[in-house]
Amino acid sequence: MLLAIDIGNTHTVFGVYKGSKLQRDWRVTSSHQRTEDEAGTQVKLFLQEAGISAKDIDGVGISSVVPNLTDIFASMARKYFQADPMLVSSALDLGIKILYEDPNSVGADRLCNAVAGFAKYGGPLIIIDFGTATTYDVIAANGDYLGGVIAPGIETSAVDLHKRAAKLPKIELHFPPKMIGTDTVGSMQAGILFGALDAMEGTVRRVQEELGKREKKRARIIATGGFSEMMSRQTKLIEAWEPSLVLDGVRLIYERVNRGKKR
Repeated sequence: MLLAIDIGNTHTVFGVYKGSKLQRDWRVTSSHQRTEDEAGTQVKLFLQEAGISAKDIDGVGISSVVPNLTDIFASMARKYFQADPMLVSSALDLGIKILYEDPNSVGADRLCNAVAGFAKYGGPLIIIDFGTATTYDVIAANGDYLGGVIAPGIETSAVDLHKRAAKLPKIELHFPPKMIGTDTVGSMQAGILFGALDAMEGTVRRVQEELGKREKKRARIIATGGFSEMMSRQTKLIEAWEPSLVLDGVRLIYERVNRGKKR
């Protein structure tokens, strides 16, 4: 079994794979105060609750965009699972070509999304990840990672607005029944969520237009990340919702790297 870990700025997601099948997954807050023992104890409790023995975990793969947590979870993997973890980066054999000017600057989560998205859907492809940032990763028909777009995330925008405007409250993020708000909360929900929806659709159209000069067919649009299900229900542009795309990418990269070691 493989323990796949997706460490984001806001949440950390654990997933256990048996072969290609995701058995269970769990999402927790990305606490920067967590120690390797706290992380190990938490993961073992999750496994125990799922009826999975820690002894059954024979590999650990980590995608992380938080350097200090990377070290903590890597140490946890060695101490609690006796596994030297695979850390996702552009230095690994990903099976796709990274055309970013500096491949090392592409986040591990974006690499995982690209690998998993192309493996499942082929290309061309636009992958939208609704996380702390909203990212758009663009994959060519031949699997090349062409680059993308990075914008503020939905929750990031809401929190920033609340912090910077003294009279604007912290709100629950769900689409209001109408665009024109008749109270502060409804007005903020409309502005943040419909604004994010329109920004996403406009960004996708611009990317499609530019990509169309290179590719012969129109790119498919898939979505992942914390707000992807909610956003997917609001637009016809998004063709598929993939909640575990980063974890799937960790698994695929882990399998590829280990196949290479056995040759």
